[in-house]
Amino acid sequence: MCDQLRWDYLSCTGHPHLDTPHIDQLAKRGVLFDRTYVQSPICGPSRMSFYTGRYVSAHGSTWNNIPLKVGEMTLGNHLRPLGVRTALCGKTHMTADVEGMRRLGLAPDSEIGVLVSQCGFEPYEREDGLHPDGPRYPRNSAYDSFMKDRGWQDENPWQSVANSAEDDDGNILSGWFMENADKPARAADEESETPYITSRAMDFIREAGDTPWCLHLSYIKPHWPYIVSAPYHDMYGTETHLDPVRSEAERADPHPVYGAFMEERVSKAFRDDAMRGKVLTAYMGLIKQIDDQLGRLMAFLDAEGLTDDTMIVFTSDHGDYLGDHWMGEKELFHDASARVPLIVVDPSPAADATRGLRSDALAEAIDVVPTILEYFGGQAVPHIIEGRALQPILHGKTDAVREVAISEYDYSMREVRRRLGVGVKDARLTMLFDGRWKYIFAEGFRPMLYDLKADPNELTDLGADPAYVDEIVRLERQFFDWTRRMAQRTTKSDEWIAAQDATLGEAQAGILIGYRNEAELREVLSKAEAQNKVARKTQ
Repeated sequence: MCDQLRWDYLSCTGHPHLDTPHIDQLAKRGVLFDRTYVQSPICGPSRMSFYTGRYVSAHGSTWNNIPLKVGEMTLGNHLRPLGVRTALCGKTHMTADVEGMRRLGLAPDSEIGVLVSQCGFEPYEREDGLHPDGPRYPRNSAYDSFMKDRGWQDENPWQSVANSAEDDDGNILSGWFMENADKPARAADEESETPYITSRAMDFIREAGDTPWCLHLSYIKPHWPYIVSAPYHDMYGTETHLDPVRSEAERADPHPVYGAFMEERVSKAFRDDAMRGKVLTAYMGLIKQIDDQLGRLMAFLDAEGLTDDTMIVFTSDHGDYLGDHWMGEKELFHDASARVPLIVVDPSPAADATRGLRSDALAEAIDVVPTILEYFGGQAVPHIIEGRALQPILHGKTDAVREVAISEYDYSMREVRRRLGVGVKDARLTMLFDGRWKYIFAEGFRPMLYDLKADPNELTDLGADPAYVDEIVRLERQFFDWTRRMAQRTTKSDEWIAAQDATLGEAQAGILIGYRNEAELREVLSKAEAQNKVARKTQ
């Protein structure tokens, strides 16, 4: 998983200047799901959906640093009973439910406490990035030690070496500032975050040996700070940059929520073409570095003899506007933000017929968990996991597993909410996309609507046009159907409930409600015994 990688910044998804041969090779070996959407266009809640297989409104971690509540089942919880070691190298953006753990008496340093705190993963090495000076974000002591062994004596090498440049006079130029994005980071390529965490992933694979394993290799980049080591810092000049996808009409009378996001500092910064150009140079270089490191990893798997029996899933937690639609960052639902690359390489012979397929089936981030679970032979648990395994498409049995994709966003923590005068509970957006129409429900405001068939660049919001009322009503009905799903009854499956006979169970237990006499009870118990005999013979 990359962080903040757009769906269209790979050569296999159509970028004309950014060459990513190793990721392209994965697409040739597997299936590229070309229309994949995350369940929230921001790191924390998106990742919690990736790890639980559940929509944001089901797992409840609605924004960064909103804890994933104790008791939510994650990928590791599903795989460990199958004997699969499930580990992390890199980022999760997980915030532990400390209050819930304390209430249940779970010590944070106990075996169970660590797993609950780390989103169900064994933290082989957690590296979330984002280690600026100050107490809020913990440092990664392992990376600090690695850099010290390399000769860097800086107190915080993540900040001052890996994510800073240096001018001719020895002054440190912070990568946090966009004007420095086109300069080389002080760290050598092999010292920067992407190669470092790739090496740690390889360490884990060596250590795991013959034990079945599932590794979450989670890169920190191309997420900001936008800065990259040489030689990647100047590989992509302005002649390789795509023009921003935007129109003046979008700014003329925007939807109130969209308009408020346009006024964010980061959105205004990306309107500066010079600043945008510097960021694009770094952003593309960071992606190229990731591709090279994936080539290194694939060569390692070849050398270890693991290629032919390892499933590989390549994706991103969300995209990056990069100035498109007058926006910076992510958070809304244009494809630049909510659509991500997804490549699944299934090594089983059943997938041979679909190798190299570019599927236009709608897929969601929550489909990753059930796909991995099925690969390891685990039973489906649809009362817990809301995603759908992708094997029917991977194995050529169908060309679709769903009719709509859903994404949710809670903007209550953003300044946008205050600018709009919206209460915390109403600062909610939900996107429903059916493959053509993208409908966005905005609590307290009119909906947004885009027709991606007629308007693939999403430049015209039809939500206020009376000519599209029928389309909006149809999509509202689909949205209402989705909201009525049963998402919280996770302790018992539908199949278990369907197999129960509540009345008989009560009678057998001596709870006799509504029986007129003992003869009626005997009749019920006699019929039940006869039915049980028939069932036993059938089995």
